[in-house]
Amino acid sequence: MKKIMLTLFLFLVISSLTLTPSTQKNTSDMEAVSIKEVSSFIYCCLSHKGPFTDIENVVGKLMQFSRGQNIFLSGPLFGIYYNSPEKVKPEELEWEMGFAITPQIPVQAPLEKKQWSFTTVVTALHTGLYEETGQTISKISKWMEANNYIQSGPVMERYLDANLSQVDPKKLRTEIWIPCEKIE
Repeated sequence: MKKIMLTLFLFLVISSLTLTPSTQKNTSDMEAVSIKEVSSFIYCCLSHKGPFTDIENVVGKLMQFSRGQNIFLSGPLFGIYYNSPEKVKPEELEWEMGFAITPQIPVQAPLEKKQWSFTTVVTALHTGLYEETGQTISKISKWMEANNYIQSGPVMERYLDANLSQVDPKKLRTEIWIPCEKIE
């Protein structure tokens, strides 16, 4: 039932935010990494502290609570990750699942209404299993270091495939955003 709910939810949230690439560098061992200017936006989310194995359950609850509040989706489902499994134990991971909404929409607990205010992000498209996005995040981090950028906010994973039942798991598309600042 949870997989069906997730599939239906992702089908509804496939539309993307408008992005404009400003620079791009390719290497043989990673997909294109680029700096993008993105617009700030308001989103609805369900925050969670615990292992990433809880994601399916949290997405199901997000869907249930948002439907119960008549909140309409605008944009893809995404996860925002505030710390890393490389630095904390699984039960200490802090993250949230959410989607963009129009600013006028009221949001009630347990959902939260937040604003993504980071407008400069380094990004790359991860193609493959969701469990392997950490590899692409590591490659982005190496690119950032080589190009004099530092991380200035949490990692966002934007899930771009609407109907998971029709996509080979090895071909799932996840756009990764890492807010950044140029250092001299």
